[in-house]
Amino acid sequence: MRLHVDQRHERVLELVRERGSLRVAELAAELGVSAVTLRRDVETLAAQGRVRRLHGAVVWPGEHAAATAAVGEPRRESLEGAVIGMIVPTTVNLFADIVRGAREAVEARGGRLVLGVSGYVDTEDGVQADHLIAGGARGLLAAPSWFAGIPEDGQEKWLMECGVPTVLVERSAPPGNPAADLDRVRTDRAHGAAAAVGHLAALGHRRITAVLQEGPHAVQISAGFQAAVRARGIDVDQGAPSVREHGDYDACVDYLVRAVRERAVTAALVHSDEDAIVLVPRLQAHGVRVPDDFALIAYEDQVAALADVPLSAIAPPTRAVGERAAGLLLHRLAEQADGRRPGPRQHLDLLPELHIRSSCGGEQPVGGF
Repeated sequence: MRLHVDQRHERVLELVRERGSLRVAELAAELGVSAVTLRRDVETLAAQGRVRRLHGAVVWPGEHAAATAAVGEPRRESLEGAVIGMIVPTTVNLFADIVRGAREAVEARGGRLVLGVSGYVDTEDGVQADHLIAGGARGLLAAPSWFAGIPEDGQEKWLMECGVPTVLVERSAPPGNPAADLDRVRTDRAHGAAAAVGHLAALGHRRITAVLQEGPHAVQISAGFQAAVRARGIDVDQGAPSVREHGDYDACVDYLVRAVRERAVTAALVHSDEDAIVLVPRLQAHGVRVPDDFALIAYEDQVAALADVPLSAIAPPTRAVGERAAGLLLHRLAEQADGRRPGPRQHLDLLPELHIRSSCGGEQPVGGF
């Protein structure tokens, strides 16, 4: 006999109370209803605070920790209105998505993300941290304004003295530096550069170059590029000027035009896609056609698809970086609140993806990187 919705709710509560936790699919089968119906019931009961939902499971309130082990799901700690501070150098470009991912992860667990912006001024990082912590932040997600992406001359000092759990975001510290002991989540930018080289190699390019910005990501991108060209036996045309200062494009254009005409360079990796968008029409004005004469892959993929010649691009997993960093910080806060011994620190590198468009002049090769 089919139960009335109120009877079904009572039966759900009875079973979950008895067993502590149940998978949604198992509970639906036991009650003889569809998984869709059961999920709707659970959502209603969870909204009333009578049960808790986990991924694919329902648990009795207060049995959260035990239930996660019972149902085989990773623990999803609740912030219960806690404030999480986040320090970023800017809220545009990549960091817009990183912040969005962190905010969604924090809010999904009942917390509130509060932002501090340093404007790429390294002395502002500590000021923002003090302000956030004084305002009640229980932990920090930090992307410090370290020019090379790593701390120099004691720039990590404020991090080590802030007194709350901290996770580095898109930053790292070298072995031996105190900040190397912190959790971190970042994009594996070296892998992304290697993916770009692999694709160009598969398309037949044998002499290429890289036009890179100075800044926090340059070392990783350059390292991945150099390792990949060595591994594949590709010649590199060295000496491309940096495009760190916007407006300094003439030197890059002159270099690339000569590289194509005089040194048989046929492709380049350009960081960032904004710079690539500026360079393409200037190259074409000098008679270097993209992709006919010169293939190009951009790095970042914020606006690459909107170029006149849509740009192939390496796309960092920005939102996932924010989500994973927030989740890791939340885990540390739960350990602290429960009096548990902290687990091993984690250094997480998330892999970017290569998005193929027109600027390479060829489809993605089968079996390509």
